[in-house]
Amino acid sequence: MAPRKNSRNQSKKEVKPAAVVNKNGVKAEAAIASGGGGAASGFSGTKIFTWFMVLALLGVWSSVAVVWLDLVDYDNVIGKLSAYDADGDGDFDVEDAKVLLGVKERPVSLVQREANEESAVEEQTEPIVEEVIQTTEGTEEEEQQAPEGESPDAVGTPAKSEDATEEAFEGKLAVEAGSFEAEAAVQVEETAVPLPPISDDFVPEESKQFTDRPGSQETREAELEAVPELEAEAVPELEAEAVPELKGNAEDQPEDMLKYKDKKKKPKLLNTFEKTIKTEIDAAEKLRKKGKVEEAVLAFDTLVQQYPQSPRCRYGKALAEDDLAEKMRSNDMLQKALSTYKEASELPNATPDLIKATLKKRAERQQFLGRMRGALATLEKLVQIFPEDVALKNDLGVAHLLIGDNKSAKRVYEEVLAIAPSNGFAKVHYGFILKSENKIAASIPFLRDGLESGDPGTDDGRFYFHLGDALQRMGDDSAYKWYERGHQRGHFASVWQRSLYNVDGLKAQPWWTPKDTGYMDLVKTLERNWRTIRDEALSVIDKTTGLFVPEEENLREKGEWGQFTLWQQGKKAGESCDSVPKTCGLLERYPEATGCKRGQIKFSVMQPGTHVWPHTGPTNCRLRMHLGLVIPKTGCKIRCTNDTRAWEEGKVLIFDDSFEHEVWQDADSYRLIFIVDVWHPELTQYQRQTLSPI
Repeated sequence: MAPRKNSRNQSKKEVKPAAVVNKNGVKAEAAIASGGGGAASGFSGTKIFTWFMVLALLGVWSSVAVVWLDLVDYDNVIGKLSAYDADGDGDFDVEDAKVLLGVKERPVSLVQREANEESAVEEQTEPIVEEVIQTTEGTEEEEQQAPEGESPDAVGTPAKSEDATEEAFEGKLAVEAGSFEAEAAVQVEETAVPLPPISDDFVPEESKQFTDRPGSQETREAELEAVPELEAEAVPELEAEAVPELKGNAEDQPEDMLKYKDKKKKPKLLNTFEKTIKTEIDAAEKLRKKGKVEEAVLAFDTLVQQYPQSPRCRYGKALAEDDLAEKMRSNDMLQKALSTYKEASELPNATPDLIKATLKKRAERQQFLGRMRGALATLEKLVQIFPEDVALKNDLGVAHLLIGDNKSAKRVYEEVLAIAPSNGFAKVHYGFILKSENKIAASIPFLRDGLESGDPGTDDGRFYFHLGDALQRMGDDSAYKWYERGHQRGHFASVWQRSLYNVDGLKAQPWWTPKDTGYMDLVKTLERNWRTIRDEALSVIDKTTGLFVPEEENLREKGEWGQFTLWQQGKKAGESCDSVPKTCGLLERYPEATGCKRGQIKFSVMQPGTHVWPHTGPTNCRLRMHLGLVIPKTGCKIRCTNDTRAWEEGKVLIFDDSFEHEVWQDADSYRLIFIVDVWHPELTQYQRQTLSPI
């Protein structure tokens, strides 16, 4: 405060003479004249100096007033000036002027930041109309001719958990297509770890129709994306972003900007005319996104009647019908949506982005209904329309795999890798195909490089599983590094327990005692009647080959291994049981075995010199009993995790085959056992009824 006071006093002393000068020039002249010098010259110089001092003091006082009295909102002023901050350094300076004048270019980082902010605003203000979903498999003829709930090409599909985001699959499943579980059945908390057993069949996720029939369960995840994938809705970004298609001169643009522009690109769903009715379309779309699906269907139906040639209005109607089908759990309504999707894609003046979004959605819903060939036909049409779209080709490859056409899938992925050699999605699937062809060494680099790429659709337990399995078969201990990585990524319950259809919270241990299982009565029945069971088994063995039906799951390194199945997925094999009536009669009393939809009951014969690779079963929902029938004295053993045991005639071994196990038969005669799978004892009755078959 003292400096201010002094300044004020000083100002008073100086301003007063200046005022006198302004009023009385004579006095000023006299004063100057008395000092010696020209009067006119002195007067002029003093007057100018005085006025200068006055203005300076006024400036000082103004500054003091602004600061002490807070007369100016500096934040507001600086905020306005920031509009001219062209170089992103927070102020307006010479460098900003250079940018504004075109002398200097704006930093890429600033352009990216502004574009991100703009994108965020657009996402909040514009209706979300893109519903692009990675797809699956099927034929147009099948889709139109197959009865509801049936599919000529239906193949087995794995159950999925509500938390998993990848499709799981199980080799050699034979699940009825169209078993679409009801929403209420999702209460069974099943965690589907997306990995296959060693079987090299690529089996799709279970097709699901809307049904309330007992024994079905919807274990499909909240969808995104992705295809194993089919890159499902769980990953809304298309796999294409991993291999962006860039237009223009890419060399003139920074790499990070090119990637940004590719991600920034939004689908253009409106044609020229539809932009004039955008408000009406947005209003109907708003109803759909608010969950008012009945009103949305009516609103879009009105728009379709008013503008019958509008692809966007018809696409909106299809989306609304699709949502209504989910709400109603109605296959009929979903079929109606499929027809509307097709109509929208075939209208003239449909934008390329709308055609792509519509057909992708249609293919995904065809898979949902188990119409695998219909979905395949839709994807083939997409690839014909968009031949440069790598993501669509990847999806087409998966669609071929899902109907068992590995040859066509291989051709597709070879085409992809020819134009995009670093595409991780194509690599893991191509490696998978090579391994299914038993080209073990050749599959490893593709599986490994694909996983290391981190591309969308590659983080799938299947590929960790098959890479580890291939490495094990090549004698490479780094297999367990990949199993560990798969475990850390949440695909495996542990390094040892690598099953794919898991119910959370079940007791997990490799070996069990009869008392642990609670199935003491079943174990006693098997052990008391083992000779009867053995004699019936021997009566059906092929006397020429000493084999049953050969094992075809590609689990053997060498040797001969045959099986004779009595129950599969909880269903009795009538003709087989006719051959061994006493054995089947003994088991009829035990629904924990005969009703185990995720297991089998079968005889197993293994010839000398056989080695079964380390492998795991598909689920933790079952335990496996082995009853010894004909056991050589030495040379036969089974390892589960790091514990190796041997069979005994008339005795039951029990283990959890979701843990890694391996078998050696180095005796000089065959080994014969009876395999009985039972439900995990901790599963509830409801879970046993609603879990899907494997």
